[in-house]
Amino acid sequence: MGLLCSRHKRGNQANTEENVQAAEIERRIEQETKAEKHIQKLLLLGAGESGKSTIFKQIKLLFQTGFDERELQSYTSVIHANVYQTIKILHDGAKELALSEEGASKYGLSADNKEIGEKLSEIGGRLDYPWLTEDLVEDILKIWKDPAIQETYGRGNELQVPDCADYFMENLHRLSLPNYIPTKEDVLHARVRTTGVVEIQFSPVGENKKSGEVYRLFDVGGQRNERRKWIHLFEGVTAVIFCAAISEYDQTLFEDENRNRMMETKELFEWVLKQKCFQKTSFMLFLNKFDIFEKKVSKVPLNVCEWFKDYQPVSTGKQQVEHAYEFVKKKFEELYYQNVTCEHQDRVFKIYRTTALDQKLVKKTFKLVDETLTRRNLFEAGLL
Repeated sequence: MGLLCSRHKRGNQANTEENVQAAEIERRIEQETKAEKHIQKLLLLGAGESGKSTIFKQIKLLFQTGFDERELQSYTSVIHANVYQTIKILHDGAKELALSEEGASKYGLSADNKEIGEKLSEIGGRLDYPWLTEDLVEDILKIWKDPAIQETYGRGNELQVPDCADYFMENLHRLSLPNYIPTKEDVLHARVRTTGVVEIQFSPVGENKKSGEVYRLFDVGGQRNERRKWIHLFEGVTAVIFCAAISEYDQTLFEDENRNRMMETKELFEWVLKQKCFQKTSFMLFLNKFDIFEKKVSKVPLNVCEWFKDYQPVSTGKQQVEHAYEFVKKKFEELYYQNVTCEHQDRVFKIYRTTALDQKLVKKTFKLVDETLTRRNLFEAGLL
């Protein structure tokens, strides 16, 4: 009898513990569900090479703990790969341009550099790249400084030369040090094509929910073969941040060299605007890479792009840059409003001039985005 009572008592005790655990799990689920409701979902979209991933890295640096030493070290191989790939693109581009009768003298490497160029091109075509050594750096600099390569670099818009080329070539000796650890600036310049989906949670004010909105930002690959992964992220989005690289009006796609990047961006932006699930979603348009745009626009007229064929330049210097920027901005505004129907009337639309590498500007821009979305939330709650 005593044994039965003892077993019954232990059974009740076990049931009580299970009930307590179940209640605790339910409490946590309820807390997490409530917390999720307060997190604003941001979707970072744009064509390949628009600067989305650099914006994403800036958010990590600005509003999180940044990159630890292990993460910084993981970028070493990426940066070295960027250097080898750049030299290969320029060497092979010069070789192709030199095939024409008029290009032979302009784009032909000097006799001393031909063998070095072939060696570096072979390294650039590998899947695994050697660590940058001082000897390799000397070879790379010889090729980089060759007049034929500099002439080819002047036609970089035709050859998919990455924006980071100048920066890494200027810092080659530092990149080859035996104890080299990438700096934050190096990481921001490093080019890796985003595949799949990456996300980050942050607050432009602080981690404390009472001091500001909490956002979850999703970055997805911009190349055409990556866009099929976008669709499942479209539900429940507070705001779409669309990156458009305004400096790329004279460049072609990495995945289709017959397709102008700006025309691709235009059609992609239009397609995103028409998605039914974004009827009440706020749109933040980042006209990105302004730093490159202001240097380029005085040398390459905007009207080389089909979309901008009606552009007529005025004045010179800063006035010309501002006039060209306002023209591009107006084109995007017109495109947006052409795709606004009565269902979209409540949608917020803002345009920001950005340079993804400029940390102060990115921080200021996200503060403005935060203020805009906070006001929108207060308005929807009937508090404004």
